[in-house]
Amino acid sequence: MTVYKFCPECNNILYPKEDREHKILFFACRTCDHQVADNNCVYRNEIYHSAEERTQVLEDVASDPTLPRTKSVRCAQCNHGEAVFFQGTIRREEGMTLSYVCCNPNCGYRWRDQDS
Repeated sequence: MTVYKFCPECNNILYPKEDREHKILFFACRTCDHQVADNNCVYRNEIYHSAEERTQVLEDVASDPTLPRTKSVRCAQCNHGEAVFFQGTIRREEGMTLSYVCCNPNCGYRWRDQDS
């Protein structure tokens, strides 16, 4: 929920502003130059991931309309004739590798270019 703050002097909206020299955040009125720094707390959200989590392919990648599709390969699991593909690096290997995901909604098999 967004909370708006208003200037007590002219009733206009207060906008967030920073003082880089003193490293503080405050709200300031653009009309009358009223400033208030009642709560200058800044939040920091650090997320740590392992390498496997970052390179993991999402389950519904086959339904992504932005990924290119090909009908020149066949799935080794279900023999479906369409797959999405994308390039990426494989752990500890140099160069890019082409990865495929079967477009059959009941399959979703994944393979790489060197496997085919």
